[in-house]
Amino acid sequence: MNTPAVAPDVSETSVRVNYSETDQMGVVYHARYLVWLDIARTEHLRLAGMSYRELEEAGLRLAVGEIWVRYRQPARYDDRIRIRCWVRDLASRRIDFGYAVERLDDDRLLATAFTSLLALAHTMRFTRLPDAVRRAMRPIPDPVSLQLPSEPRRPATHAR
Repeated sequence: MNTPAVAPDVSETSVRVNYSETDQMGVVYHARYLVWLDIARTEHLRLAGMSYRELEEAGLRLAVGEIWVRYRQPARYDDRIRIRCWVRDLASRRIDFGYAVERLDDDRLLATAFTSLLALAHTMRFTRLPDAVRRAMRPIPDPVSLQLPSEPRRPATHAR
């Protein structure tokens, strides 16, 4: 693994909506946003001087342990999309990322998201993040309100 630089506070990645990413309503299929989050997170790591490939070659896996997306406005075919990504929190075995998905042409906020990645060894057991990774990933306050739910939703219970 190369010696990491320090990641920018907020990285930006752009994509253009492909026709195959839309559904019968003409909007981007909801699961496609997960791919965009992965692209943005991968680029954020790359800007910090490391790639997933290098991390894996060093024996580290980053597995998504939690993901949350709030859809606000639809993206449509041929829209130019910007995904802003930042580190929200950093623990010894976890990195939390925040995201803002925006349409480039009018800066409209389309979605906000959060992912929590767990550090795993090649044996798939929890491991500590290497010091170099921890130094390169600086948590910052959310530049955009994610409006995360205050607590997980629980299934409704029925009185008997």
